[in-house]
Amino acid sequence: MRVMAQLAMVMNLDKCIGCHTCSVTCKQAWTNRAGTEYVWFNNVETRPGQGYPRTYQDQERWKGGWELNRRGRLSLKAGGRVRKLLTIFANPLMPSLQDYYEPWTYDYDRLFSAPMQADAPVARPRSLITGEPTKISWSANWDDNLAGDPSPDPVLRKVSGQVTLEFERAFMFYLPRICEHCLNPSCVASCPSGALYKRSEDGIVLVDQDRCRGWRMCVTGCPYKKVYFNHRTGKAEKCTFCFPRVEVGIPTVCSETCVGRLRYIGLVLYDADRVAAAAATPDEKDLYEAQKSVLLDPHDPEVAAAARAEGIPDDWLEAARRSPVHKLIFDLGVALPLHPEYRTMPMVWYIPPLSPVVDVLAGTGHDGEDAGNLFGAIDALRIPIGYLAELFTAGDPGPVRAVLRRLAAMRSYMRRLNLGQDPDESIASAVGMSGAQVEDMHRLLALAPYGERYVIPTAHAEQGAQLEELATGCSLDYEGGPGMTGPFGEASGRPAPVAVESFHALRERQESDDLDAADDLHGRVNLLNWDGKGTPDGLFPRRKR
Repeated sequence: MRVMAQLAMVMNLDKCIGCHTCSVTCKQAWTNRAGTEYVWFNNVETRPGQGYPRTYQDQERWKGGWELNRRGRLSLKAGGRVRKLLTIFANPLMPSLQDYYEPWTYDYDRLFSAPMQADAPVARPRSLITGEPTKISWSANWDDNLAGDPSPDPVLRKVSGQVTLEFERAFMFYLPRICEHCLNPSCVASCPSGALYKRSEDGIVLVDQDRCRGWRMCVTGCPYKKVYFNHRTGKAEKCTFCFPRVEVGIPTVCSETCVGRLRYIGLVLYDADRVAAAAATPDEKDLYEAQKSVLLDPHDPEVAAAARAEGIPDDWLEAARRSPVHKLIFDLGVALPLHPEYRTMPMVWYIPPLSPVVDVLAGTGHDGEDAGNLFGAIDALRIPIGYLAELFTAGDPGPVRAVLRRLAAMRSYMRRLNLGQDPDESIASAVGMSGAQVEDMHRLLALAPYGERYVIPTAHAEQGAQLEELATGCSLDYEGGPGMTGPFGEASGRPAPVAVESFHALRERQESDDLDAADDLHGRVNLLNWDGKGTPDGLFPRRKR
C-alpha cells in the first residue's frame, strides 16, 4: 500500500444559481492576459447543452481519456506513441477555435472619434485574434439558461429513449467545471515532452512551462477539455487548483467567491498502487465503486501508519480526518464523480440536483414534503435519473437514485424538526442513515461555516526542496504571465505598489462573524515599504513547533 494525499473538491449542484461569479473571478486571477482570451479554467454550463468546448463529452469524436485494449489493459483512446508521432504536426482530434469561440472586443474608440451624424455611432465587435471586424456567433456560455439545442448534447443522445423533449417536460441545471486533477490523468500520459505532471504532495496537476513544446497532445488526451493552448506563448495552460493559495490554507478563487457556497475542499488519502487496476475495471458501471475503493479511511490506524511512512505529516492526516470531501463521499454517500467512464478517476465530485418536485406534488393535492411522496416521486423527477446517471455513474441509475433519496429524506426529516415536531427516525432509516447523520448532512450542506467547508492543510516549509513547482518554476511563470514585469512585452514596467492582506488577516476575516471585519486594515502588509529582506510579520503562516 503506497498512501498518497490528494486535494479534492465537491460541488453541490442543488445550490448553484448559474451566476458565473466563479468563472469571472478565476479569469481575472489567472487568464486575463494576451493569448488566453478564450480560456476559462472555470466555466459554468447549462445542462443539457453542448458544453464548452462544444460537444467535448463526445469521446467518439475527440478520443479523450482511456479505454481498455483487447488484452484488457488501459490505453489512451487517442492512441499510443506511434500514433502521436504520426500526428504530431497535424492532430485532427482537437477542438478548433470555433469549437471554443473566437474572442472579441468592441471598437470603443468609434464611439468617441465618429464625426457628427444623425445616428448614434455603434461599437462593432472586433476579433481579438485577427483584429478584424467579426460576427459573434458562439461563446463559452452561449446557451446559458436555455438548455440549448438538445440535439448536439452527447449525454442526451445516450438517453434519448428516456427523455421526452417537450416543453412541459423541459429541464435544466447548472454544472460548474474545473480541471478534475485526476488520479489517472490522461493529459499527463499524452504529453510527448513530459511537461504535465502530478504533484506528489497534494495531487495537483500542473504544466511545466519550460518543458512544454506546444504539441497540444494534452488537449486531445483530456476528456474534459480543460487543458488550453496559449497561441501567444505556444504553451499549454490549465487550472492550477490555485496552488499558491491552498499551500497557505486558503481555498481556490472559485470556491472563495462562490455565491451559493456550493464548493467544498478537503484532503483524501488514496492507495497509488491500486489506481491502475481500478481504472481498468472491465464494466464501466463498476468504475464508480472501483474509484471509491482506491480512497482510504484516514481513521484506520494502518492507513495512518502507512501514510507516515510515506512522509505525510500528522497535520495532513488530521486534515484528512476532518475532510468534508471524504465525509460527503463515504459517511453521507451523496457525492459522485463526473464521467467515471473516462477512466481518469476525477477528483472533483458532484452532488446531483434534486429537481423542484415539492410544488409539483403540492399541485396534485399531496403533501410535497412528505417522505413517502418524495420517495415515490424520485423516478418521476423533471431531471431524468438516466441523464444524471450518464453524467455521474456511467449510466448506472442505482447510485444516483440512492443519492436523491437521501437528499429527499433530509428535506422531509428537517421539515419536521423545523415545525417543532418529533424527529421521525423511520425517514432516516429508509435511506440507510440515522437521524444524527441526516442532521449532520443538513448542517454540512446548508449551514456549514467557512472552516468546515474548507479543510486545507498548509504546505510544510521543510519540504520545500521536494515541491516540484520550486524546481521547475510556477506553472504560469513565463513572459506575459502573472507577475512577469520584464523590460519587454505587455507586462513591462514596474508594478504598482500594493498592500497585500496577510494570511492571518484573511483567515481571521473569513472566519469572523463581525460584519465590520472587512473594513479592518489591521494585518495588511504594505509591500511598498518592504525592502525584500526577511519576512514581514503575518505574511506567511507561522510554522508549528
